[in-house]
Amino acid sequence: MESLNTYRTQLETYLDKQVEKEEPQQLYDPIRYILSLGGKRLRPTLTLMAAEIFGSKSQKAIPAALAVELFHNFSLIHDDIMDEAPLRRGKETVHQKWDLNTGILSGDAMLILAYQLFEQYEPALFRDLAVLFSQTAIEVCEGQQYDMDFETRDDVSIPEYLRMIEFKTAVLVGASLKMGALVAGATEESANSIYHFGRLLGLAFQLQDDYLDAFGDPEKFGKQVGGDIISNKKTYLYLKALELSAPADGESLRQLYSVQPADPSEKVDTVMDLFVQSGADKAIQKAVEYFTIKANEELDNIDLSDQAKQQFRDFGLWLMNRST
Repeated sequence: MESLNTYRTQLETYLDKQVEKEEPQQLYDPIRYILSLGGKRLRPTLTLMAAEIFGSKSQKAIPAALAVELFHNFSLIHDDIMDEAPLRRGKETVHQKWDLNTGILSGDAMLILAYQLFEQYEPALFRDLAVLFSQTAIEVCEGQQYDMDFETRDDVSIPEYLRMIEFKTAVLVGASLKMGALVAGATEESANSIYHFGRLLGLAFQLQDDYLDAFGDPEKFGKQVGGDIISNKKTYLYLKALELSAPADGESLRQLYSVQPADPSEKVDTVMDLFVQSGADKAIQKAVEYFTIKANEELDNIDLSDQAKQQFRDFGLWLMNRST
């Protein structure tokens, strides 16, 4: 979407100036490094977009948008440590480039810097933003814990998986939009509705990510296709395939998810075939569409023009059909 590119460019201008302190270098250099790796900047651009659609200048929402981006990258640093991930966006992760303790401390500093950004707003707005931010942050932590718990469980259900991705991913999308609405002075009802719109779209976003991890074009997706399969992650595709497969195929799938061969290519191909044979690939696409439609229904509760609502619908349509 062209409008998102405009907001992203606006955000980049300020993000480059966000971490001004030079000393101690071991604390601030890793922060500048993770922010320099880029990414879609999807969440903070939604904050700017919502602020403008609800009648404010996007400039007023810059501090809130930067807070969202700092928090998101803080969570990435700590997620990479917990996952023992060597790469982030094709580059060394912070704890690999420096060390484990530096990754933990620099991540902590990013979280504090994010909270400090809200100090640029008047007290009442500061309170509302901080309350929303704190609730979102604890839910993200809860989602991460669920994700870690699932690694050692063989009885994860689809409702449990949806709750996990709702907390780990979707709540921050909802909060990003609501922050923009709060900055613009939207009514409580409208702010809550745009939050639920974003939360539902966040579910669609993560499910689309699950689908693209298996079936996306690696050059467009920017990640190793089949990465979730290689790491035995119990995604919606895996859980749905178990639900829909014949008993023998389900047992084969469980067996494949209990091993990590030196050359995983054959495993990836076999698992993807099982996803297709079971119909899990179609089921996840239907789920993406379902959550996108449910999100659009939330727009009926918002006091905005049809043209303004269409901008949010267009974003949802782009999200549902993206290939990266």
